[in-house]
Amino acid sequence: MATHPISSNSGAASTAGVSNASANASSEDRFLKLLVAQLKNQDPLNPMDNAQVTSQMAQIQTVSGIEKLNSTVLGLNTQFAQLQTLGGAALVGRNVLIEGNRMAAIDGAGHGGFELASQADRVTLEVLDGAGRVIDSVNLGAHASGRHSFDWTPPAGVDASHAAKFRISATLGANAVAHTTYTQDRVDAVSAGVDGLVLELTHAGPVGYDKVKVFD
Repeated sequence: MATHPISSNSGAASTAGVSNASANASSEDRFLKLLVAQLKNQDPLNPMDNAQVTSQMAQIQTVSGIEKLNSTVLGLNTQFAQLQTLGGAALVGRNVLIEGNRMAAIDGAGHGGFELASQADRVTLEVLDGAGRVIDSVNLGAHASGRHSFDWTPPAGVDASHAAKFRISATLGANAVAHTTYTQDRVDAVSAGVDGLVLELTHAGPVGYDKVKVFD
């Protein structure tokens, strides 16, 4: 006769399911006993009407439904946390974007990103040194709304390592376009924090998983 092995995870899930079912059954059993006691000890001259009985039955059904809903939500939260951990681990060694304007200099070039609230017919990049002086200005052209990245090649006589920060200006006609700037960084490690997953970045240090945007 063929046998089928049962994994330990299945056993744990079954045990949890039995526990929840037992808890729900216990609550319903206590309620029914109280209801029966009420019916036995009610005043014969002033008995409970059907509406009262129906109302109390509805209450136990509501409580039972809430308990089941809470159990389901807890299970979904656990699954979400596991998926988030897997997603975070896959980012180790990859480049990401976080809000900021630090210029990332890699292999003699600068890198960063920005996000436009609407389309722009002109986007300008200004590169600043450590003292806040503009060392280069580049017209990046027209861009659609959304997130974009850029690579800055320094002009002759300018060392990319001197670039400390950057700023973006965007316009559509004569109107300024709202935007957010992003700094490129690299994920070195992932850990679990009190408020969720934490990514350890090369330059920015520990940053919450929800604060980063995938870059490449």
